[in-house]
Amino acid sequence: MATRLYIGNLSWDTTEETLQSVLTEDGRTLRDLHMVMDRETGRPRGFAFAEFNSEAEAQAAIESMDGMNLEGRELRVNVAQERPKRGGGGGGRY
Repeated sequence: MATRLYIGNLSWDTTEETLQSVLTEDGRTLRDLHMVMDRETGRPRGFAFAEFNSEAEAQAAIESMDGMNLEGRELRVNVAQERPKRGGGGGGRY
């Protein structure tokens, strides 16, 4: 298991401070929290990534938060997947 989690289905009104407070309940130690923002509007896109200091803390966060109602939304919390590799592009003429 990994220590980096995906948190989805966040309300657009959820702040980083609110999410951090929920993630660190029960004494869990958060290493990093990144809420993804829309470039155009500056509003949250409804998901975030959190990294914990240990796998045990990450698993505890999944168990306590997956399905939790936060600000009227049922959260989806699971292990973050690695980004798939993108193709080389090319596109140039010879």
